[in-house]
Amino acid sequence: MTNILEATDEAAALEALHRRGCTDGLPVVIPTRTRVNRMTLASGMDADMVLGTMGPADGVATIEMVAVAAVMAGCLPDYMPVVVAAVKAVIDPVFDLTEMQATTHCTAPLIIVNGPARHNCGPIHSGFGALGPGFRANASIGRALRLCMINIGGAKPGESDMALLGHPGKFTYCLAEDEENSPFTPLHVGLGFDPEDSVVTVIGAEAPHSVIFSGDADDPDNHLHLLQILALGLTNMATNNAILGNGSATVILNPEHASILANAGLDREAVAAQLYALCVNSTAEMARLVPGFARSKGPDTMRHSFHSAENILILMAGGSGIYSMVMPSWCAGAHRNSASSVKVDADQFCEIPGLAASSPQH
Repeated sequence: MTNILEATDEAAALEALHRRGCTDGLPVVIPTRTRVNRMTLASGMDADMVLGTMGPADGVATIEMVAVAAVMAGCLPDYMPVVVAAVKAVIDPVFDLTEMQATTHCTAPLIIVNGPARHNCGPIHSGFGALGPGFRANASIGRALRLCMINIGGAKPGESDMALLGHPGKFTYCLAEDEENSPFTPLHVGLGFDPEDSVVTVIGAEAPHSVIFSGDADDPDNHLHLLQILALGLTNMATNNAILGNGSATVILNPEHASILANAGLDREAVAAQLYALCVNSTAEMARLVPGFARSKGPDTMRHSFHSAENILILMAGGSGIYSMVMPSWCAGAHRNSASSVKVDADQFCEIPGLAASSPQH
């Protein structure tokens, strides 16, 4: 490792990491040489292999540095291929990582996992309580990416991470799509990947906004009302999507809401198209409420919140019921903090047999 720290024991090591600002504020697993070597070995790649640089500090993300973050986050070696893919995704220029890290907005990278990696590198949870506590893979994979952003990317609150207020997704923000039960084709297939591919999609997102809708099977317009409710959540006048426009957003449908839309004959693309059409706001109302951001001084018109339907990511996850989730986004940066998808390179993964706990090396 580039920087080797020494401590008398793990308790002292933990306090040293906290003092140096290397944690997310919560206790971490101490990244001893033995643990980091094991995590690096699981990647199947050389420790000094460079994935790219992470802004705003332009730190070099090597496999070993990512392994350090994965150890600290509490990952199992099985999770390493997904962590590496997530790091690659945010490093892609289309994600605008440097700008996202430095913005005053609360955006955080939401990790969505599709394909066999949901089971082979986890399991990564997609059912009841997804995005909540209790699921080690979800929690530690999302946390590993955040620790990379802190310790490689140099994101320090109030110094380089300028979010006025954060949200819990800045600790960890990761789930899988419930492909087996979804009436729609998987998200990654809609993005152009093969069904058998394992794919990590990362998108800048606000905290989840709960959307309540109780369906009525006797109402022929049931699905239309649901779409209108989802659109209100995505682009009410308090969101960046409405005011800045042209960014992206995420819709997580619970199984009941997904069925309502599918039973109306809508596939994923049709749902996105209808949401795109509904996500509009009056330029006159915008000028009244937020004049500093109003672009049109002419006659009242309706302005779309998205450049196209492709900017709206739709997946199914969670338990069945009356609540779905929408995540508006930041909508800024050179590429509007766009979604970034990377295929998981599981072929390189080295399965490590269970080992007895090694004595800590500091």
